[in-house]
Amino acid sequence: MRHVRRELESQIRKAVRGFPAVIVTGPRRAGKTWLLKHCLPGASYHLFEDPDVVARFRNDPQGFLDGVRLPAILDEIQNVPEVFNYVRSRIDRAPRRTGQWLLTGSQETGLMRNVTESMAGRAAVLQLLPMSARESARVGLLRGGFPEVLARPGAARVWFSSYLQTYLERDVRAISAVQDLVAFRRFLSLLATRHGRMLNKSDLAAPLGMSVPGIGNWLDILEATGQILVVPPWFENLGKRLIKSPKIYIVDSGLACHLLGIETDAELEKSPFLGALFEGFIASEIVKSQVNAGRRRELYYFRDQQGLEVDFVIPGKSGAVRLIEAKASRTVTPDMAAPLTRLAAAFAKHPGVRRDVEMRLVYRPPRWREASRALAPGAQAVPWQEFLA
Repeated sequence: MRHVRRELESQIRKAVRGFPAVIVTGPRRAGKTWLLKHCLPGASYHLFEDPDVVARFRNDPQGFLDGVRLPAILDEIQNVPEVFNYVRSRIDRAPRRTGQWLLTGSQETGLMRNVTESMAGRAAVLQLLPMSARESARVGLLRGGFPEVLARPGAARVWFSSYLQTYLERDVRAISAVQDLVAFRRFLSLLATRHGRMLNKSDLAAPLGMSVPGIGNWLDILEATGQILVVPPWFENLGKRLIKSPKIYIVDSGLACHLLGIETDAELEKSPFLGALFEGFIASEIVKSQVNAGRRRELYYFRDQQGLEVDFVIPGKSGAVRLIEAKASRTVTPDMAAPLTRLAAAFAKHPGVRRDVEMRLVYRPPRWREASRALAPGAQAVPWQEFLA
């Protein structure tokens, strides 16, 4: 696969000029190491999953770092969290030297705790997710966005199987005392069938014979390692009784398809999960566009107890909001815009709130690629490629 420029590259280059350390988090195999090596081709490289490297560091941390040529990439540092204190002391000796320490990790929660305790004000923290459709036309619903899958799509099934095994053996066991990896693998497959639904921990616990707190711990592992996307409900009271449970998506649609046993486009088209997979794909692409631009995640959904539901709500500047419905259908009809217009009307009636509301229905266009068109006053139907671009 030819070189593909990652959108996060500009944020990394900016951070390297402004901070002594740059920390890039994200799921395993998303391309963190490759991207840092591309942005700083002269940096030395040290992998903290190599037992020899870990042993040398732990036997003599100061001696190890004395031998490191700066700038340096320290890869998968969740395996040696004590490195933060040593790096911090070296940064404090020369606080104006920027771009010296480039750190990566696949376990965001633990990393952020160490950053808060040791690296506050010294490090820029960025997140890299699998490739987006804006970065490569090869990214799609069936294969997702992991670079190695896009480079060799014919080997996708083997790659995803190996990825899951590596993830279970390394990340899951490292972050938690999970003893039964077979049960955790069953949990992943069960979670894929709940892709795009509101989180119900009891619904997940019962088939596995587990406790609700145990399921909560496993979900925390998936979120900490960048495997799931948790979309909270819209927070603003519009005079309606709102649902308060978040919705859960698997970040990479290709991994979700693999967990569901979907291997071909024909199987995907016939799958009862097509709608949920497309909705999750759009959610993931929206979040990728936000984090690749160095912004915080801001994605919500809306549902009230009367059944009004809109897939995504994105807050904008000066109180503006974007309301988005994702439909896997290749045919759009005006009635599909009804949830958007009803929620927009609720915003308009809410006392004391005046805002611009943008309404978009994102769909899969037919092969002859009809142009986007109006469905209702203010509501546009937009092919997903056009929406993401």
